Amino acid sequence: VVIPKKLRARYGFKKGDRVQFIDYGGVLAIVPKAKDPIYKSHGMLKGGRSLTKALLEARREDLARE
Repeated sequence: VVIPKKLRARYGFKKGDRVQFIDYGGVLAIVPKAKDPIYKSHGMLKGGRSLTKALLEARREDLARE
């Protein structure tokens, strides 16, 4: 489906945007598809030391001191 340039500009559609069609009983609406917040945030946080490994190591150190 091709959306005319003027309508894309007016409603903020960009190249590659996903849309969904909603049937309102005789009226068909084209609306932007909601972006997946989980997918969008992928890679946002810097990888680092595993918290699980750090906790296990701290526990081993505690046990060694006892």
